[in-house]
Amino acid sequence: MVRSSVLGFPRMGVLRDLKKATEAYWGDKISQEDLLAEGKRLRLAHWKIQKDAGVDLIPSNDFSYYDQVLDHIQLFNAIPERYSSQKLSPIDEYFAMGRGHQKGGVDVPSLEMVKWFDSNYHYTKPTLQDNQTFSLSKDPKPVREFLEAKEAGIVTRPVILGPVSFLALGKADRGASVDPITLLDKLVPSYVELLKALKAAGAEEVQIDEPVLVFDLRAAVKNAFKPAYEAIGSLGAAGPQITIATYFGDIVHNLDVLPAFANLHALHIDLVRHPEQLDAVIKQLGPKQVLSAGVVDGRNVWKNNFQNSIELLQRAVQALGQDRVVVATSSSLLHVPHTLASEKKLPQEVYQWFSFAVEKCNEVAVLAKALTAGPAAVKPELDANAAAMKSRAESQRTNDPKVKERQSKVTAEMHNRKTGFDNRYAQQKKHLSLPNFPTTTIGSFPQTQEIRIQRNKFTKGEITEAQYEEFIRSEIDKCVQIQDELGLDVYVHGEPERNDMVQYFGERLEGYVFTTHAWVQSYGSRCVRPPIIVGDISRPAPMTVKESKYAASVSKKPMKGMLTGPVTCLRWSFPRVDVHQSVQAQQLALALRDEVVDLEKNGIYVIQVDEPALREGLPLRSGKERDAYLKWAVDSFKLSTAGVEDSTQIHSHFCYSEFQDFFHAIAALDADVLSIENSKSDAKLLQVFIDEAYPRHIGPGVYDIHSPRVPAEAEFKQRISEMLQYLRPEQLWINPDCGLKTRTWDQVKPALINMVNAAKSFREQYKA
Repeated sequence: MVRSSVLGFPRMGVLRDLKKATEAYWGDKISQEDLLAEGKRLRLAHWKIQKDAGVDLIPSNDFSYYDQVLDHIQLFNAIPERYSSQKLSPIDEYFAMGRGHQKGGVDVPSLEMVKWFDSNYHYTKPTLQDNQTFSLSKDPKPVREFLEAKEAGIVTRPVILGPVSFLALGKADRGASVDPITLLDKLVPSYVELLKALKAAGAEEVQIDEPVLVFDLRAAVKNAFKPAYEAIGSLGAAGPQITIATYFGDIVHNLDVLPAFANLHALHIDLVRHPEQLDAVIKQLGPKQVLSAGVVDGRNVWKNNFQNSIELLQRAVQALGQDRVVVATSSSLLHVPHTLASEKKLPQEVYQWFSFAVEKCNEVAVLAKALTAGPAAVKPELDANAAAMKSRAESQRTNDPKVKERQSKVTAEMHNRKTGFDNRYAQQKKHLSLPNFPTTTIGSFPQTQEIRIQRNKFTKGEITEAQYEEFIRSEIDKCVQIQDELGLDVYVHGEPERNDMVQYFGERLEGYVFTTHAWVQSYGSRCVRPPIIVGDISRPAPMTVKESKYAASVSKKPMKGMLTGPVTCLRWSFPRVDVHQSVQAQQLALALRDEVVDLEKNGIYVIQVDEPALREGLPLRSGKERDAYLKWAVDSFKLSTAGVEDSTQIHSHFCYSEFQDFFHAIAALDADVLSIENSKSDAKLLQVFIDEAYPRHIGPGVYDIHSPRVPAEAEFKQRISEMLQYLRPEQLWINPDCGLKTRTWDQVKPALINMVNAAKSFREQYKA
């Protein structure tokens, strides 16, 4: 019999229940007991959904109050002393590592947070010491949650992040020099202890995620698999059967690692991203080892093409037999919304094209049944699926001849500014009257409760468009007045009219559709509702000009226009799968080019085109695929920004400063000012700007906007001093890490006051 499997399920609940509970706990509105009870309720509900769908292998320990890697940091007591010494409760210690803590005399920043592979999910980096030790927590979360499910009558397969990936995804703490992978011998005994405890609790099978197998691995990491899994395999009957899970790429280049898993029960591979790896992996499996075939997309919302999946899966069954094949999601379903059933406003035509987490559980069960009992056993489901595939292929929504005609006329010259940076910046400095160490923010200011209330009223038709516009103007007035008081040098309008940095633009472009409740976790309690690209993209009218023009009219300083770049609009949407992403990115670039030109015509001479997803979209391995991606991604950005005069300053923003391996592409963007999220990274990462003789201007973030804590002025000065070891004073801009929409004004104002004062101090110091 072919079994079905889900690698992980979304945590937030139908209506972002977990988000509401955690934020209520942080705001002292509910007790710790209430928060934990809500977590238990959600776990039971999610296990039941999967059981009712007919999923055979249901995950446990995939639930998290903040992040699954942070769970493992606490699980193995890899907690830096600055948190463990504070005598906080376990849950507060956990949240302190995730988001910082500034309360009750405790003041600690959060651990570094970075993108999970090439997804829009963020994980907390394990941060390790030279004298690092590990020990299994007294009440291990994986065991506790397995028993919780067992008590409810649901047998689960616990999920844990593997020891090699845990270390390979970590880093040395500030002041430490340890290579995390060298700590393997200290860490593995705790994994062995955990697996023994799970087996004793009744877990017959455990899923160990080793996603780093899709990377190009350095020798030390690759060689770590053998000792790690020899130790795990030595458990024999005292341990559970092990399924190693990989995802987001192929593992053909690392197949020589498979002998390290001599006692492996099953191997999971992602056949959505790389179906071509199937035959090579099958050849390397042992005579009894099981293949978990990830054919249902855990990263996108499109309905599975049953016909294509069955054809692929039948190849596996013919080679291995039914008992050695598991039909699975390609990855955890963490990256897709909860259920399509919540969407009452989608056009019926497109509704039938989609599948969210709950529906994907049904898909793996249907596919498993089709392979076990034959297609006739699920004929109604196959017929409905075929009809949906036909509907999408033939829909008029997908093709716009005018867009295709415009794309055919794009020339190489359209990607380049009129002259080089030195000439441009001389004009910009004069035109904009910029001081040294200019200060700015990344774009958004706090999205207050009043803003959300008024936006909701407008959406529901409870206030008129004129009333809503008057409210937005009043909010812009407040933001400008506050920036006057703070003494910033380049202003932003605060974006009170924007719901999300991609959704807002998608709603103003042709080719998108939108959901009501299709939320996806980005980090912690932060959820996004990605729009869905269903057809060719174009801009029917200006999108941001009205608000930016008004803000400039009431501002004393240059007003920055804020746009989301083409690659980020693509990556932070659910993209089409029937058209290459480069085509979609170019369509977005042409739409944004029109917007950039219109902003300049209306008096906006600083324009920031954010591309935080450029790094995220980078193929995980070097080679032709990565080179091709960087070519079309850079071209898309340049196409969107190159239509303005030299005196107009183009900014771009990037989340995270881990771009040493593709810095040439960052430089090729030719942005006048580059801002990067940097406050939790070692300033030594800025060395690349020296090594590559980067000529343009840079604003490395000086404080962490994901945390509610307010850094002191001395902290800002320290960060700026560190940056000046790597950057020239005339290069350096002073700004926060990212937008401030998730913070409150009582956090933002004092932080920006301290930031501006620190900048003024250096301005005076370098006056000569």
